Amino acid sequence: LALPSGIAPGAAARLRRCASSSVSIPPPRCLLGPLEAPLRYMFGPGPSNVPPRILAAGGRPIIGHMHEEMFEIMDDIKQGIQYAFQTQNNMTIAASGSGHTAMECALFNCVEPGEPVLVAINGIWGERVAEIARRIGADVKTLVKTPGGYFTNEEIEQALAKHKPVLFFLTHGESSAGLVHPMDGIGDLCRKHNCLFLVDSVASLGGASLFMDKQNIDILYTGSQKALNGPPGTAPVSFNDRACKKMFSRKTKPVSYLLDMTHLSNYWGCDGKPERIYHHTGPVSGFFALRESLAILAEMGLENSWKLHKEVAEYLHEGLEGLGLKLFVQDKNLRLPCVTTIAIPVGYNWREITQYVMKHHRMEITGGLGPSVGMVLRVGLMGYNCSKTNADKVLVALGDALKHCHKSKV
Repeated sequence: LALPSGIAPGAAARLRRCASSSVSIPPPRCLLGPLEAPLRYMFGPGPSNVPPRILAAGGRPIIGHMHEEMFEIMDDIKQGIQYAFQTQNNMTIAASGSGHTAMECALFNCVEPGEPVLVAINGIWGERVAEIARRIGADVKTLVKTPGGYFTNEEIEQALAKHKPVLFFLTHGESSAGLVHPMDGIGDLCRKHNCLFLVDSVASLGGASLFMDKQNIDILYTGSQKALNGPPGTAPVSFNDRACKKMFSRKTKPVSYLLDMTHLSNYWGCDGKPERIYHHTGPVSGFFALRESLAILAEMGLENSWKLHKEVAEYLHEGLEGLGLKLFVQDKNLRLPCVTTIAIPVGYNWREITQYVMKHHRMEITGGLGPSVGMVLRVGLMGYNCSKTNADKVLVALGDALKHCHKSKV
């Protein structure tokens, strides 16, 4: 067996042994060496760079997912989520998976086949919720705006009165468009019309003010990988008493066993029973990292985090306008502090800009997503990455790209 180039002698010896063994498929050459991953500035819409403290927490020795110490860590996580969400809800957990997992957990548990659901769509996340709701047999009605648009309370109430949904969905931080949606009064309207209010805060939690209890949000979820700065893979979600009443009085079982809150509520110690029973093996290292993410937020303080994200976003916006770029969201009060959207400059190919910045500055910024593709560039400065120093790095990189990328004549 010839020695492959780049393969260590010990690995080559294992390949030779494989040739005379009963194993017909040899070890893949790509795995006969240690993992290598590039160091990059993750200044897109997420995931963000993970700070050393959280990386270290995720690298701690594994313990059993049913050990008492693990339950204590899960209890810490629960209290951290309650603080981040500003809620006293007992039914508060972290789903095992990305933000999509919490999205599906909410829908699978609170909506039954045939029930009417109203979804506000002003970017990709409303589109995604509508698709998931249709797949479980819901009668989906939609309110639709182009990316960057928002819904008035009057428009929402008219739709609630017309469609009489059991659940209304709205994205707080629409990362595909860079918009943070006003929340005040919407939860009150949902209670008036006897429907649950479900909110996506994956791109906004920790970076824009949100009050689950005060704003009468019935179900709220987020992800670990944005302003919380954890690795992707855990998804906080909370249900209030109204949501629990609907969730635990359903006539049919949820379509997912993994996301069935009857079982997850026990796994997370939320059902009042003295013993937690095995349901699934949770991501132990991910829970370690999430616990530390929430600890950092608690130490900093929510209000300080909101203030920092606002100040850095405004600093970035001023610098972008100084480069001659236009911000996509015109109303300053509707701009998502965590993810800034820039109207693609006339004459430029957005892909060429993002590729140039990656190649020459080791920096991720992205184009649009879903309905905003071809409309915007997206820059995210969240949590650990949220600093004026990093904003300056973005401005230098974009200024460089504008000088060197091809500009067509218009």
